[in-house]
Amino acid sequence: MQLSRITGFLSAAALTLTVTLGVATNAQAAPASSGPAYVAMGDSYSSGVGSGSYDSASGSCKRSTRAYPALWAAAHAPSGFAFVACSGARTGDVLDQQIGSLGPDTRLVSLTIGGNDAGFGDTMKSCVLGSDSSCLDRIGQATAYIQDQLPGRLDDVYSAIGDKAPDARVVVLGYPRLYRLGGVCLGLSDTKRRALNDAADLLDSVIAKRAADHGFDYGDVAAAFAGHELCSGSPWLHSVSWPVDESYHPTAAGQSGGYLPVLTSAAG
Repeated sequence: MQLSRITGFLSAAALTLTVTLGVATNAQAAPASSGPAYVAMGDSYSSGVGSGSYDSASGSCKRSTRAYPALWAAAHAPSGFAFVACSGARTGDVLDQQIGSLGPDTRLVSLTIGGNDAGFGDTMKSCVLGSDSSCLDRIGQATAYIQDQLPGRLDDVYSAIGDKAPDARVVVLGYPRLYRLGGVCLGLSDTKRRALNDAADLLDSVIAKRAADHGFDYGDVAAAFAGHELCSGSPWLHSVSWPVDESYHPTAAGQSGGYLPVLTSAAG
């Protein structure tokens, strides 16, 4: 494909890019109960956006049979499994729409959350379409939010999980770095790529610290995705793609090769 056509595709796709970790609607809110043994919560990195094979009953939440929670449940056959992660979920959505799935009999909880709160979608649009300076400005806004406001929002979620499922092992998973640095990489400049990776590292460090302070396990997927970032030659992440909501999300290989082993190790 000629460079002009590739550039045009990137611009056209980015103009409609919601690259949020999706739209937080149609989340399943389970009735109050003693709780299933395993509850998978969070946003589109947990629901499996980008991996295909979506459960039609999940609607815009786009829960995939290839997502790491479904793969773990299939391999370990817990006595009960509630898959309530939803594309687009923010911390408030977890509290309003997902927390009711937990109960005193829940023994394992997994989740990814925080990326949408920090403005992942807007940041990616700014960096795909804008200059280096506009990209860095938007990343600066995101990092300020991550440092100043996100910790308290994570505390609210983690406290609620602890209250609802006091005997559960809680595994909080982070987010991968998006880009391999250096070498030839069509699209974003190395300056943008480095800044996006640094922001991902900051986000993960805040999530890990808050999880540890609540006695939860943290799953570092950045290490698992090393060598499989965009521009690596063997990516486990989509670049700008169609449908656009799958852009910058793990592929099926990223779910099975990146997220699943981290959850399996942490879950014991």
